[in-house]
Amino acid sequence: MTQFESSLTEFSAQYRINSKGHLSLALFVTRKASEQTPSFSADNFLTKQGGQVAGLGRGAVQAILADHGIDRVLAKEGGRTSQGSIHKMRVYVDFLNELAQKNLLDFSAIENWWIERVREYFRSHPLGLKRESFRSKPFGLSVDSSKSIRSIVSDLIEAAFARQRECPGVMVAGAVMQHLVGAKIATALPNVKIKHEGFSVADAPSGRKGDFLIGDTAIHVTTAPTEALIRKCCDNLAQNLRPLVITTQSGVGGAIALAKNADVAERIDILEIEQFVATNVYEWCAFQQTKRSLTVRQMVEAYNRIIDQCETDPSLKIAMG
Repeated sequence: MTQFESSLTEFSAQYRINSKGHLSLALFVTRKASEQTPSFSADNFLTKQGGQVAGLGRGAVQAILADHGIDRVLAKEGGRTSQGSIHKMRVYVDFLNELAQKNLLDFSAIENWWIERVREYFRSHPLGLKRESFRSKPFGLSVDSSKSIRSIVSDLIEAAFARQRECPGVMVAGAVMQHLVGAKIATALPNVKIKHEGFSVADAPSGRKGDFLIGDTAIHVTTAPTEALIRKCCDNLAQNLRPLVITTQSGVGGAIALAKNADVAERIDILEIEQFVATNVYEWCAFQQTKRSLTVRQMVEAYNRIIDQCETDPSLKIAMG
């Protein structure tokens, strides 16, 4: 554990920042502080009346969560009205000032650290029994000769989104997409060592340049491109890496628009995942229908090995029909 992570862990434990309201507060204050210059004054985070943290509420917190691909509601009130919250805000601002003095103030990493705490909170507070009903039920996949490979991949991803809608806040689709891309790369490049991570592992605290780093290419897999993702791509470019964004068909347009706004559209490759996977399947099977099913099965086997290695939920596996 790094000094940075150790400091956050100790602070969180000391002040019991583990409830949904207090996690909302920490996320919000982190984001607002990132827009300021240290040293920070706690009074600047209060309303004029001094009885609330200014701007803190459900909408503001959910907007931050959305930047990290989380749509489950953390706190209906967003931790807004509480003397205890004001006290925790003050000690947290003091803590941020201490980090600044130690040259440990990295707001991107801090926000990612809190996001991981939010994910842990959600994992320990599952939504009803529907989530449990999926625990032992893998996704089904059948290589129908009457359907295109792209359609087969699209059906799998849509099934992941459907399951995610049944369990809001559980990011099933993102996990399936990331590991499907990982399996595709592993199958295409059997002699290249590829580091696979669990879907919930954040980039900043672990020092990752993206979901995968192959040669000089940083690959980012996402269900919903955000400004935060484009900022990561800009960081890649600053480090002489080539960013590649792989997303859904509906996400391609949004990613291109965000890249244009950041004036980097011509420097980032943006592909839809269905096409990314299907193209290689055709190459591997030498465009022969008789080999198509076997080729898909090999990729699915690689995918399932990654799930065993990186995830704790066996229902993310794929069962071939």
